Amino acid sequence: MNRIEERMNYLKEQGKKAFITYITAGLPDMDSTKKILKAQFEAGVDAVELGIPFSDPVADGPVIQNASYKAIKNGVNLVKCFKMTEELRSECEVPLVFMLYYNTIVHYGIDNFAKECSRVGVDGLIVPDLPFEEQDLLREALKNAGDETILIQLVAPVSKERIPMLLEGARGFVYCVSSMGVTGQEAQFHKNVKEYLNSVKSVSNIPVMMGFGIRTPEDIKPFLDTIDGAIVGSHFINLMESCGYNENKAAEYVREFKAGIE
Repeated sequence: MNRIEERMNYLKEQGKKAFITYITAGLPDMDSTKKILKAQFEAGVDAVELGIPFSDPVADGPVIQNASYKAIKNGVNLVKCFKMTEELRSECEVPLVFMLYYNTIVHYGIDNFAKECSRVGVDGLIVPDLPFEEQDLLREALKNAGDETILIQLVAPVSKERIPMLLEGARGFVYCVSSMGVTGQEAQFHKNVKEYLNSVKSVSNIPVMMGFGIRTPEDIKPFLDTIDGAIVGSHFINLMESCGYNENKAAEYVREFKAGIE
């Protein structure tokens, strides 16, 4: 059981909802990213997705695409993200998920990537362009590296009959994409999102997290009787940009969102 699973189990025991944020690594620099991660952890965030910059982030909308572009221009890469994670682990135990594209993993070397994730303390991976049927190599590498880094499964409103297959043996939490298209669509949820979330919840043995387009607790209140928590990405990036990546503002947002879903 890793940090994600431990945190999710704790929240279930307490009857509380989970809150996860997303931030692109290296904005405005790696030291600031680390400070923002620590501030959120101290404010009570339940996990953080760390976006590893990539030149063609196909699942992301303009906000995260632009953030990724800026980070790449700043010289951010996977090696630097591993280094920052290793430094972070000596200072806090925030459950950390790398959100990245498969090209980045293959370029680094799948086995070497899995070993480094285990060594520095990456708790989970979200790889949006890696279909379930093509996950075997990465799964095997993660298992051989100690099975401490888990692969988070994504499901979407079109998954339908595939959902039981996608969730068989899944760990950590299931990431429910709440709308069709890319990230950052400002609460423009799929028209049958409630039915879809219920269908996922009915077969899932792990927490069901809702993401894409969420900004405030009010956005997810109609679904709180079904989901186990929420993920905020593009809105959090916009917030950080507007306040000059102030870690105190990051902490304040986490506290307010958590309070709004309790």
